[in-house]
Amino acid sequence: MKSLFLLLPFALLTAPAIAQTVIPAPDMQIKLAVMAAPSDKKDGATVIGFANDGKYVTLRKGTNDLVCLTDDPAQKGFSAACYHESLEPFMAWGRTLKMAGKKGPEVNEQRDKDARAGKFKMPSQPATLFVFSAPADRYDEATGTVTNGNLRYVVYIANATAESTGLPLKSEIPGMPWIMDPGTYRAHIMITPPPPAK
Repeated sequence: MKSLFLLLPFALLTAPAIAQTVIPAPDMQIKLAVMAAPSDKKDGATVIGFANDGKYVTLRKGTNDLVCLTDDPAQKGFSAACYHESLEPFMAWGRTLKMAGKKGPEVNEQRDKDARAGKFKMPSQPATLFVFSAPADRYDEATGTVTNGNLRYVVYIANATAESTGLPLKSEIPGMPWIMDPGTYRAHIMITPPPPAK
């Protein structure tokens, strides 16, 4: 499954892996990106996607508070994400580190150091991320159709804990909210509904 964590890149950075990939037309990228958006936010969301040279670009400037990132055609399967604009510094920093060559745990380790150094800030209020995804066998790239995709939700609450929220540290049943990374700047509530039947 595609990473949820490194979402919004700076517009002028290159993406080497995607440079070798066929980039969908802007209209298709926008269609794919807003699949992750709540219905009342789709039309006004800002959409970030890819230019033909693999650079990240703003495909559509929005009129509301939602930012959507289109599916990365260089990755298997489908994953689009939308989040409140106050999360952009956090998401952008993670993508910047990835584009600089950081991988996997290195990204989190460096971003943790950078957060402590005050290089970016998390929102002071809760802020939500929506992720819509599907494995490769449920995604038709030619038509931009996703069959039985799964929508999950993440609510970032910096420094929240199980004690401050009343949430458990793990989900006991599918879809049960729980808190991840408690007590840190990237503490967040995870809500993952069960995957749809094939």
